Amino acid sequence: MTGLGMTLVRGALTSPFKRAGRTGATLPARREVLPASRVAPARLAAYDGICGFAASDVLPLTYPHVLGFPLAMRLMTARDFPLPVLGLVHTWIEITSHRAQRLTDELELTVYAAGLRPHRRGTEVTVVTEARLADALVWESRSGYLSRHATSEDSPARSSTPLPELPAVAEWRLPADLGRRYGAASGDRNPIHLHPATAKLFGFPRHIAHGMWTLARCLAEHEGRSGSGAQGRIRSVRADFRAPVLLPSTVTYATDGTAFQLRGAGRTHLTGRVDEED
Repeated sequence: MTGLGMTLVRGALTSPFKRAGRTGATLPARREVLPASRVAPARLAAYDGICGFAASDVLPLTYPHVLGFPLAMRLMTARDFPLPVLGLVHTWIEITSHRAQRLTDELELTVYAAGLRPHRRGTEVTVVTEARLADALVWESRSGYLSRHATSEDSPARSSTPLPELPAVAEWRLPADLGRRYGAASGDRNPIHLHPATAKLFGFPRHIAHGMWTLARCLAEHEGRSGSGAQGRIRSVRADFRAPVLLPSTVTYATDGTAFQLRGAGRTHLTGRVDEED
């Protein structure tokens, strides 16, 4: 079994003993670090293929998040992490690239937890991932992960204001095995993404697509429609994962060139906005 596999097993064993939403919960202060190393070309190729990115020596904007995922899992499955890792749902992400990362770069990765806050459906933790090249910060992200549990009526609620509908430009049919295929490429094998039976254990009617796949697929589409040389030009993105994408399903990608949405079955699954280099 791989190191990540053992981490997932540890998360499964420790999750039943953790109670989300308990008063006075604190986050571990330590940082998980992966020493500087190069990207494995075969693994990057598999990721590019499942997400729709063109082959390039420039890493997709989302790829350092994939590289840092084992560190995040190590942090979130430790005994002193207050939330059960099983069933955690990715709710939002902000990514900023300070310079393009290339296949030959030796990136050092750091992951740490930055805060807990109440959410209308439970408790949300912010996890920070940073990538450095020769001690210079070249990429960073902040992510929200939700642990669902009963909450008080005072928990903040999402705005009920209808979202403006952006122009539809593409339709994608997502197969039932998408979660398993992306899990193999990314290492994220959360059971809510793999099979209907395991997803139902966490309250989903069937398994759901990874939020990071939906974001990566949207960015790949954006780059493909921006013309040649677009990869590496996106400086930052903010995305909110608003509703799970059940598998299999058909979804619509919509954009005005900067803001984007992923819609399907009368719901908006993802909203976001990109900022490109001049």
